[in-house]
Amino acid sequence: MKRSGFMAVLALVLLVRCAPAENDTERVMEKFSVSSPSSVNTVHFGLNDGQPHYRVTRFGQEVIGWSALGLELKDLPDLVNGFEVDAHETFPVRETWEQVWGQSRYVDNHCDVLKVFLREKEALGRQLILEFRAFDDGVAFRYEYPEQPGLETFRIMDELTEFRLTGDHESWYIDAYQWNRYEYYYQNSPVSQADTVHTPFTMRTADDLYLSFHQAALIDYSTMTMERTGDFTFKANLVPWAEGDRVRVSETRVTPWRTILMSDFPGDLITSKMILNLNEPNKIEDTSWIKPGKYVGIWWGMHLDKYTWHPGDKLGATTERAKRYIDFAAEHGFDHVLVEGWNPGWDEAWYESGVVFDFTRPVEEFDLEEVAAYAREKGTRLMGHHETSASVLHYEAQVPEAFQLLEDLEVRALKTGYVGHGTEIVRYGEDGEELHEWHHGQFMVNHHLDVIKKAAEHKIMLNVHEGVMSTGLRRTYPNMMTSEVAKGQEYNAWGEAGGNPPEHTLLIPFLRNLAGPFDYTPGVVDLYFEEYRPDNRIKSTLAKELALYVTIYSPLHMAADLVENYDDHPEAFRFIRDVSVDWEETRVLHASIGNYLTVARKDRHSEDWYLGSITNENGRVLKASLGFLDPGRTYVAEIYRDGRDAGWEEAPYEFVREEVTVTSDMALPLRLASGGGQAIRFRPAE
Repeated sequence: MKRSGFMAVLALVLLVRCAPAENDTERVMEKFSVSSPSSVNTVHFGLNDGQPHYRVTRFGQEVIGWSALGLELKDLPDLVNGFEVDAHETFPVRETWEQVWGQSRYVDNHCDVLKVFLREKEALGRQLILEFRAFDDGVAFRYEYPEQPGLETFRIMDELTEFRLTGDHESWYIDAYQWNRYEYYYQNSPVSQADTVHTPFTMRTADDLYLSFHQAALIDYSTMTMERTGDFTFKANLVPWAEGDRVRVSETRVTPWRTILMSDFPGDLITSKMILNLNEPNKIEDTSWIKPGKYVGIWWGMHLDKYTWHPGDKLGATTERAKRYIDFAAEHGFDHVLVEGWNPGWDEAWYESGVVFDFTRPVEEFDLEEVAAYAREKGTRLMGHHETSASVLHYEAQVPEAFQLLEDLEVRALKTGYVGHGTEIVRYGEDGEELHEWHHGQFMVNHHLDVIKKAAEHKIMLNVHEGVMSTGLRRTYPNMMTSEVAKGQEYNAWGEAGGNPPEHTLLIPFLRNLAGPFDYTPGVVDLYFEEYRPDNRIKSTLAKELALYVTIYSPLHMAADLVENYDDHPEAFRFIRDVSVDWEETRVLHASIGNYLTVARKDRHSEDWYLGSITNENGRVLKASLGFLDPGRTYVAEIYRDGRDAGWEEAPYEFVREEVTVTSDMALPLRLASGGGQAIRFRPAE
């Protein structure tokens, strides 16, 4: 054979050996399966030449084809193949637990569990445990590696978890490994056009089955992104340490759960409790200080450039202005007043490095103790603010003293920030060299959990911006109230697109909110910013801005506008003042990803219900059945809706408030203008 011909054949052989073997999955020998309580979803387990695989079916139809599992290790044989089943067990979980706060008061945790105990047939004889849980609204699985000879401590170089989809599903996602973390607009494409993406990663199949991939109980591990490795195949891609390894295993002997929500109705993704159920129960004994609430703050003015964070003629954080906001909060029943720019460092190059910040003393223009005491006297509280600019080691050194200061001032809520780009988070290696970490690797995952625990010791609720994506830890640590980790309201003030597009808030509930509460900071009623930001605006109607309090879930919601702007919109402000943030139950009445959404929620502390309905750039008419109301009872519906000529482009302020009497056997028409919405409070008539 000529050399050229030999090389061509050799190249072909190597290509075949190295390429993903799509047909290898046909050799998987199924061993066990477990189905959800109503036999909706089933997880199947099998081995292929000793490598574990799983498969997911729904009513017998394949949703995830046979997909490989395994872990590649550093300086140790991999936990990938050569396994045999040592034992297995199945058991049901049937419990109902009460949330400290949430979208619903009580949560049913109903699933069936399969645990498979694997052992290497040769070599070291190491054990690996795989646990699968089947719920009626999804499935989940995780790895467990018990401490044993040869696995006391080790490093994971790659997690081989696959997700073999059955087709080129429509999908919505944000690309991973980008400089601005999660703060991008969602993309919508077939999965074959995605690359490496953040989760939640939401899809719709050709048969109108809705899927969303994420993770639960992210503790002492790296964030999972999803990397496309074939036309419709993805694998786990773990955010690495600076040295290149993915996870460092010592005390924690389980991975986070890999979760797949499944529903025929996209609204059921929103009300799923599966991710919460996969987290450990509450570890905070006294939760009496943990209370959902609403807040105002010296914040929006900085984004408009009316005020500044740094000292000078336009400094926002002055004692006088803080007291004015406190007076407003006390008059209208707001629970907290956020003040940003209160501490030294903002006049330095803080955006490049947060080592300039001091979290234990205020600037001269702001009397911290006086303001905190004034708030308490008025029946509200100061909300703390710690912007770290991702200088984590600098922040950690101050946390003990800074948190004690907040406790001494009886501050109950703290907003933290980690503004920064890419891998500029600095830590130091064993040789003292400066290393740079991603925002979402194991180093930062552990940092955020440490802060949550320390905050709980000082009775502080957290609102984390630029953090890691939520994974249900609010069940275990209910002081972890809400977070950002997406494009919020501030992009309306200065974003490159001139403001968030109308569909943005129609995507958040089906993506970002599936992970957990989102501090979007709604409630801006001055929709144009001609004086300060003439090239930007809010691309919604006034009625839609009110409805966001119901459609975007957060237990800490802000009335984000300059407080003086509410004087010009008293009827709209009435809904912002009245709406609850803590719920007995939640129902989704209409849902279409990126198009429209209607959510009804019952207040946990009264007999009132609230409804929010929003649409994208297209106006539409929906009909809301009121079957969620108590039968035989009459309610007054306080309706805040788009006016006859309303539309986000030309007439966003066209707005009507009216009252009608309703009962549970009625249906209300919801006329939503372009970029519009409707908000309703239902209160018992008697």
